[in-house]
Amino acid sequence: MATQTLTASDLAQFTGSENWYRHGLNRNILYTDGAQFVAESAGAYWLLDEIALANAYNRSVKVEEFQVWTLTRNKTGNGAMLTCGDGNGHTVYTKRIEYTNFPLDTIKLFCENGTILLPSEH
Repeated sequence: MATQTLTASDLAQFTGSENWYRHGLNRNILYTDGAQFVAESAGAYWLLDEIALANAYNRSVKVEEFQVWTLTRNKTGNGAMLTCGDGNGHTVYTKRIEYTNFPLDTIKLFCENGTILLPSEH
């Protein structure tokens, strides 16, 4: 069971990855130790799933070799907005998340050439 604890300082400790994990739903997607830590600590494997599935089924996402994924919790309520940008300020995908108890107000992940990672691991 996830502890639902995650802080920005927790994420800052990741500056590279010793391990790469293959995503179970999209076998073309890998993720790093930092992304695994986010999923495990925050109970957010669903976030990795969203990124992996968008890369499998959304053409505007999968054509981007470098993607910036941002999850931002709503100021009111329990929902959030998940967006994917191309790294040049253009949004290529947006999805409303109806409910999440993600512990941070916002988090950014990169997906580069099929690998999900924290910005500090780039």
